[in-house]
Amino acid sequence: MQPQGDARLLPFVCRYHPVVREIRARAQAGEYGRWNPLHGHYLQDWLLSPAASNWRADPAQGGASRAFADIGSHWCDLVEWVSGERVDTLVAQLSVSVPRRVAAPRGAPDGAGPNDVGPDGGETAAVATEDAATVLFRSASGVPGSMLVSQVAAGRKNRLWFELDGSSASAVFDQENPGSFWTGTAEGSRVFVRDPDSGSPGQRRLSYLPAGHPQGYGDCFAAFVADTYAAIEGGQTDGLPTFADGVRSARLIEAVVRSAAAATWTQV
Repeated sequence: MQPQGDARLLPFVCRYHPVVREIRARAQAGEYGRWNPLHGHYLQDWLLSPAASNWRADPAQGGASRAFADIGSHWCDLVEWVSGERVDTLVAQLSVSVPRRVAAPRGAPDGAGPNDVGPDGGETAAVATEDAATVLFRSASGVPGSMLVSQVAAGRKNRLWFELDGSSASAVFDQENPGSFWTGTAEGSRVFVRDPDSGSPGQRRLSYLPAGHPQGYGDCFAAFVADTYAAIEGGQTDGLPTFADGVRSARLIEAVVRSAAAATWTQV
């Protein structure tokens, strides 16, 4: 059987954290009001050492952008999808913290680090792609925002974090603590904990374990694959990232690279 709609999918699987679905449902219901600044970061430290390398560090293999293309793309997809805002113009700065790295051989495994390339020797190469990126942006409706992406943030393993500030309430998600999210108003704040028995239908659908039993990043992949098969059979498609989302991501990456090179605001 042919899937309904666009059959070409890609794994922006952060959409499959149950509490992310909860934040999105509340945003669509108007709980947060009019958006004020949207901001956040995606921080890792796996390329902190000069002995750590990867095919992504070679522009011939990984393209003109590394940190933003690799993980900033996921942050942008998630925040656009949850908030409903689309980045329209941006100004970016790219920086290199480690000017030379041990060269990862072509075909090295994904995630190659010091144990893979050898910490005490080996040929080094000049680093031509960014270790970090800072981006200011405005959405198509004029909402301002900012983000920081880094693969040299010591101690941060996979911290995709965002705060969506609205005129009525705010929401904060941290992927290193994916079982809950913080929400605040002028009167106080509370923490929503993933629960199959409360919250929005989308959150409950993806909460397949009882409350208090951890679900994480790997479970997002499993849910994405399950929805992919459901789409092939003509069923569940809500939230599936499509080829169009991949094209959108490529355009954002290209705008970041152009903006950094020209040091100016750039249209996506």
